[in-house]
Amino acid sequence: MTQLAATLIQAHGRVTPARTRVLAALMAAPSALSHADLEDRLSREGALDRVTLYRVLDWLVSRGLAHKIASDDRVWRFNAVDRDNHGHAHFHCTRCGQVFCLDQLHPTFALSLPPGYVFHKAELNLQGLCPGCSGMADAQ
Repeated sequence: MTQLAATLIQAHGRVTPARTRVLAALMAAPSALSHADLEDRLSREGALDRVTLYRVLDWLVSRGLAHKIASDDRVWRFNAVDRDNHGHAHFHCTRCGQVFCLDQLHPTFALSLPPGYVFHKAELNLQGLCPGCSGMADAQ
């Protein structure tokens, strides 16, 4: 059994070609992908119905295998979730439009909530230029 299949089974789901392909594409992507980006990537291996893609993305998000990120261009972007490392900030490059997970940057305000408040989720979206667009790609 492949790691992808095991991940889908652990999420109490059926292992289908569509789920496997979409999750693999998200895991291989260096940044979050829009629905259109995924359609483009997956069409290279054979067409995947748009409705099926929407349903698979919704299922992956509902099972915690992916998360969707809102950006000010009103396009949802999706990224695979590292189960041990979620709850981080996102960075939206205002030049190239890519959205990156900033795994090292975790919101700490949740640790200092007043008594009685229970933290579940935070969405922190930063904007600016990514290393490639800022000319700092070689500095990393």
